[in-house]
Amino acid sequence: MTSLPSILGGLDPTSDRAVFRQIADQLREAIDRGRFKEGEKLPSEAELVEHYGVSRMTVRNSFSILQGEGLVHAEHGRGVFVRPRPPVRRLASDRFARRHREQGKSAFIVEADAAGSHPTVDSLEVKEEKASQDISTRLGSVRRVLARRRRYLLDGRPVEFATSYLPLDIARGTPIAEPNPGPGGIYARLEELGHQLDHFEEEIRARMPSPSEVKTLQLASGVPVIHLIRTAFDTAGRAVEVCDTVMAADAYVLSYQLPAT
Repeated sequence: MTSLPSILGGLDPTSDRAVFRQIADQLREAIDRGRFKEGEKLPSEAELVEHYGVSRMTVRNSFSILQGEGLVHAEHGRGVFVRPRPPVRRLASDRFARRHREQGKSAFIVEADAAGSHPTVDSLEVKEEKASQDISTRLGSVRRVLARRRRYLLDGRPVEFATSYLPLDIARGTPIAEPNPGPGGIYARLEELGHQLDHFEEEIRARMPSPSEVKTLQLASGVPVIHLIRTAFDTAGRAVEVCDTVMAADAYVLSYQLPAT
């Protein structure tokens, strides 16, 4: 590692900003400038104590700020590391293109391939259930739905989990109700059933995760989630699926192309 004086400055004794915040500011700037790269270990507590002439608790408070911002993560017994940048680019204008389904690929597989990652799915559950008021409204006042719940992983790391809700009159007794619906996923099966997809509507918001979401996605402290609800419509204007998805915000870049007119 390059010597700390060449990477990090000194403290300003005349500043009214707390010492631990000054240290966090300098570490953050070094990360932003690439002086500490993704996956790289930050200087140890002992090294920072010696460099700044402060207590270990002061250094730990500085690390806590950066962890809360999602910039770093601590590994017990190993140290504090710079968190990797989002590896997956989710291109909204391309992810549901029919050509992918015709090639037998779901949107998640397409994105994983582009990121050079190995995709897997676990925690799969498929069952019929009563629709919530929100899901019922989005699907045109249906009372019961087929729910497909699954968690997605890249290279063994959980990055999102999603639940798809489909009207029973469409999905019951079809491959959509099977754990593995086949090549191209449920959208390919919907089109085979005569529901050619026309467009999608998405609602997106960012928020902090619930305790269960932290556990399911194995989120580090300070990492928010992206909560996305998508409704798929066929060419007759019918809503044929609602997908409720929660994504680890540090795993994705959401990319959109918008018309100029």
